[in-house]
Amino acid sequence: MSHNPKQSESNPSRRAFLRAAGLTGATFALGLSNTDLLASPVHNLSTQPGLAQPETLLAESAELTPYVLIDKSGQITLMNPRPEIGQGTFQSVPALIAEELEVPLDKVIIRQTGGEKKYGGMWSQAVGGSGSIRGGYTQMRKVGASAREMLIKAASDQWNVPADECYADNATVVHKPSGKKLTYGQLAETAAKLPVPKEPKLKDPKQFTMLGKSIPRPDVPPKVNGQAKFGMDAKVAGMLYASIERCPVLGSKLVSFDAAQALKVKGVQKAVKVERIMGKNHYEGVAVLADNYWAALQGRKALKIQWDHQHHDTFNSADYEKSLRNLEKADGVVGHNVGDFDKTFAESPTRLEAFYETPMVSHSPMEPMNALAHYQPGDKIELWVSTQGGDLVKDEVAKVLKVSPDNVTVHVLFNGGGFGRRLTQDFATEAALLSKTVGKPVKVVWTREDDTSLGPFRPLTFSAMRGALSADGKAVAFQHKVISPSIDATMSEKYDKTKPDGTMLEGTGEQKYEIPNLSTRYVHSDIHIPLTYWRSVTSSTVAFAHECFLDEMAHKAGKDPMAFRLSLLTKDTDAKRMMTKLKEVSGWDKPLPAGKGRGVAQWEFFAGLAGQVVEVSKNKSGGITVDKVYCVIDLGTVVNPDTVKAQVEGAIAMALTAATKDGITFANGRTVQTNFDANRMLRIHEMPEVEVHILAEGGPTIKGVGEPGLPPLAPALANAVFAATGKRIRTLPFDLEKV
Repeated sequence: MSHNPKQSESNPSRRAFLRAAGLTGATFALGLSNTDLLASPVHNLSTQPGLAQPETLLAESAELTPYVLIDKSGQITLMNPRPEIGQGTFQSVPALIAEELEVPLDKVIIRQTGGEKKYGGMWSQAVGGSGSIRGGYTQMRKVGASAREMLIKAASDQWNVPADECYADNATVVHKPSGKKLTYGQLAETAAKLPVPKEPKLKDPKQFTMLGKSIPRPDVPPKVNGQAKFGMDAKVAGMLYASIERCPVLGSKLVSFDAAQALKVKGVQKAVKVERIMGKNHYEGVAVLADNYWAALQGRKALKIQWDHQHHDTFNSADYEKSLRNLEKADGVVGHNVGDFDKTFAESPTRLEAFYETPMVSHSPMEPMNALAHYQPGDKIELWVSTQGGDLVKDEVAKVLKVSPDNVTVHVLFNGGGFGRRLTQDFATEAALLSKTVGKPVKVVWTREDDTSLGPFRPLTFSAMRGALSADGKAVAFQHKVISPSIDATMSEKYDKTKPDGTMLEGTGEQKYEIPNLSTRYVHSDIHIPLTYWRSVTSSTVAFAHECFLDEMAHKAGKDPMAFRLSLLTKDTDAKRMMTKLKEVSGWDKPLPAGKGRGVAQWEFFAGLAGQVVEVSKNKSGGITVDKVYCVIDLGTVVNPDTVKAQVEGAIAMALTAATKDGITFANGRTVQTNFDANRMLRIHEMPEVEVHILAEGGPTIKGVGEPGLPPLAPALANAVFAATGKRIRTLPFDLEKV
């Protein structure tokens, strides 16, 4: 995709290398300069022992560029370039440095970066694409290893002994023969004057004390006891709250507004126009600014606004979905082409066709969009925000306000969920524009209804599937034609409809199945609704059609679904190893009691690889109960197994919600769903048992964690429903009680 972090990760040769930042005062600073390394934005909250509040440290080290800071007192600060949105980067990224530095995490301060140039260019401080670990595993370890070697060299020089007689342990350097010790604080100033090793020796994984272990996450205690600061918690003196009325019919123009009644609400200061900007999309709204949020919200409700809907009030989901179905026979643009699908399909004795539909959905993070901005003299602006990228905020605010990025200071706070929504910084620029307009700090807070109904959304995606079997039941031809609007097209004026859309075809041509004739195509459909990346991007939709149709082919061939897939995986690939493990741990060959069924699916894409087996049973009410999910995720290596399991469980919960609850639909130009009553989330009693198995056998490829656990769930579930009931599910969402 043209502006997705996964692009930066796809070319390891573009990732920059280590360099030292130098010494400021009594602090030893070691940094990683990387204009292309995908990093997770920042987190600046304190945790338990040794982790201080961001406000304590930002000012005193603002001029430093390092990832490692050590002062004379021995205090160690590790900079984390990846924001914490619940996925564990507040622990996992610093752990990569700390492991090599030989210091436990409970003895360091963890600080989040804020999009500063010294930590890299665009996407260097953003989380997306499951790239935090797979994008920086080796590089961040080298940061810690270089610092360790420099500290050891400083100690060996002071003792006048060979460096190989010394070792680092628990923030000290020890001379093995004599037992003499020096702390990192005592060595910091001297170490900073030494050259930075270009290729420091990394530890043997067998020596790891943190990596690969299920160690506690330092961000959990403050989140439990209320100390953690999210964007919603940000406050500065003299700030105003803003609640913005935006037209629920997306694409409408503001004609006029009357704020007379709004200004009568106690605490309301003023009402002004403001613009919401997302790529090529510009939406006008009216912001009510007040001394407190309640007053701002009540004032907003009292506004009288006239909108010009630009004919968008006729848009509805039923008609749009029908238009997508009518495109089934369109040729589309070729994405992948192996062999000769058309000829093989025409000549094969057994042919299958099916049509699959998945809905538009909302991200719906628990913390709605919000941002606090303070525009100051000299075109300087400071922001406090829950975001998936401090660098993304800095760049977008600078562009919208037409100021230098150097004039934009960003404080990235904990995020109450992101799922791709917080990669778009429209809420931050709203706050920045308002602060500039009124000359005071302004905190914009979206309502739940705003968050649900205004987008951007995951695109609805339809798939026309065709496949062919040989006389002996082998898969000889497979075609996946995606019919949908485009994420990139709704955001960029430069979208080229003549070229295959890699985002919308994601993964469809990348599966390791050995099918000799493969064709993928994309049929584009225009839409005025803004779309964006949702957890696992388009793999969350296309995998459903792809893996369910493969099941249909297996059934037509009279073969077991697992055996059919493994017959297409004869080569020694990660996919074969993963599926073999999945068959074993799920007890696939063990017969199930009557009324039960199991289904299987796997998916490999830019973020990683995972496979799942779902077990279901018929319940007493006549519906289906999801009993258990087995998941095997292939990582190459693992930082914290407990975090991996939590991420897979979360992905399964999110996938199950999207598959069986509510999509986003439109009537009269606006969403039918506006809050959790109609845009329902999975409840705790509906969550099945989940058993996660991690493949981390080393190797050159490190895969992502946050997203791969999502795509296989919907197809595995639908395939399990077929196994239990004989009914094919080709449209999501579906009601488990009405199968």
